[in-house]
Amino acid sequence: MTTLIRLEILRTLRNKRYLMFTVLYPALLYVFFISAYSGGDVAGGVPAKSYFMVSMATFGAVGAVLTGSAQRISLERRSGWVRQLRLTALPGRAYTVGKIAACAVTTLPAILVVFAIGAVEGVQLSAGGWLGLAAVLWLGSFVFAALGVALGYAAAPDAVQPIVMIVYMLMALFGGTWFPVGDSLVVFARFDPVYLYNRLAAFVQPGQGLDTVAVAGLAGFLALFVAAAAFLYRRDTRAA
Repeated sequence: MTTLIRLEILRTLRNKRYLMFTVLYPALLYVFFISAYSGGDVAGGVPAKSYFMVSMATFGAVGAVLTGSAQRISLERRSGWVRQLRLTALPGRAYTVGKIAACAVTTLPAILVVFAIGAVEGVQLSAGGWLGLAAVLWLGSFVFAALGVALGYAAAPDAVQPIVMIVYMLMALFGGTWFPVGDSLVVFARFDPVYLYNRLAAFVQPGQGLDTVAVAGLAGFLALFVAAAAFLYRRDTRAA
């Protein structure tokens, strides 16, 4: 399984589309948003540079794992690569876990590049704050890696790309990626894993601690998506 994870990571990092749309694109959007706000605050008095640093880092991380895992799995199903792997000694559980782990590792460049720009733009955190924020966002990305694997097995190869993009954009739209979620929508937003993902960063604000509700919600989504991925993998195995 370790070899599979290493190969998956290397293949992703060599992909120019990955570098463009999940690393450079969120970084460019971050520069655009902070320029649009002219260094001011967003709703709630949070500095725009801090708010969009987090939201663009999560936007890139979710995009990296959703589009990467779902589309790659659909292509592997079409080419017969998944069928070949089933003939080896690699168990299905190891294949699924390997996919999730490899995808989650590839979120780090998307997070770190936006953080680097944020630091250059004047976002100030302690060394522990930077490390803690990077850690919670990286760990949170496993939720979406599992969702990507599930979507890769749920959708037909020809339909997976538009389905992933629709899911991706809807979660971002109602999850606080583009603008803060209003008080009237918070009740509904808590059912959006992207909103909970963005809430993981709340502890870096003065007087705020780690949002345990967001942690519990993401843990629930992770369990749900992993179970769905395992079920869909077994279904695909039976169909093959």
